[in-house]
Amino acid sequence: MSAPTYPIRTARLTLRPVRSDDLDDVYAYQRRSDVTRWMRGAGPRTREQSRASVLAMTAEDALRVEGDCLTVAVVEQTGVIGHVELVWRSEADRTAEFGFVVHPDHGGRGLATEAAAALVDWGFTEFGLHRVYGRCHARNDASARLMTRPG
Repeated sequence: MSAPTYPIRTARLTLRPVRSDDLDDVYAYQRRSDVTRWMRGAGPRTREQSRASVLAMTAEDALRVEGDCLTVAVVEQTGVIGHVELVWRSEADRTAEFGFVVHPDHGGRGLATEAAAALVDWGFTEFGLHRVYGRCHARNDASARLMTRPG
């Protein structure tokens, strides 16, 4: 089993496991159509759907076997502003896919880049990944640009 030593701290953020009491903050961005339009098969979520999402994310706390997802909350002074994740895609190739969601009210300040870079760095330095890649909707230019920043 491999999980970061928490919390992961950056200049402006704290990354930590998602907790059930994060529901209000997560629902604040999952209920927005400008967030969910980029998520596969998802529309704005109800509070109950966000509760189920948070519950699922609380279980995504380590990379144990290929296919596992590690999801961490992105916390700023105001609370949880999003989450970043690594999905272990291949043990043999030492690859993972990263993803992220950040509340649009916190966009444009480099916070998503800062969070993604911190988790990707853990993946390379602590977990031993060789390659990390990201995928996004072809029209999601902001996400595509962010994916190039962590290197």
